[in-house]
Amino acid sequence: MRTTHALVQVAMAMMADPDERHWGYSLGKDSGVRSGVLYPILRRMLDDGWVDDGWESAEEARKRPPRRYYVLTEKGREELGRLLQTARNDPRFRGLGLGFAQ
Repeated sequence: MRTTHALVQVAMAMMADPDERHWGYSLGKDSGVRSGVLYPILRRMLDDGWVDDGWESAEEARKRPPRRYYVLTEKGREELGRLLQTARNDPRFRGLGLGFAQ
C-alpha cells in the first residue's frame, strides 16, 4: 500500500488504541481524513489482512442502525507499526507530530 498522508493519519489513529474496535466515523474524526478517502483505505486494509471487520450487535446499537467496526489484526499491527516508523524518518510527514530523529 502506498504511504500517503491519509494512510499515516489513519495508522496513527488506529495505533493510538490498537486493541479496540474502531468505527469509521470516529476514525475520520480522530485522523482528520474525510470519508471519501478513509473508506477506500479501510477496504485496502481489509483486503491486505491488516484489519478484520464486523457489525455491532442490535443490543449495542439500541435504536439506531448497527455500526460497522474495524479491528487490527496482528499483521496489521506489525505493518502499521513499520509504516509509522518509516514515516517518522520521512520529511514529507514532519507536520503530523510523529516525532523525528535529529
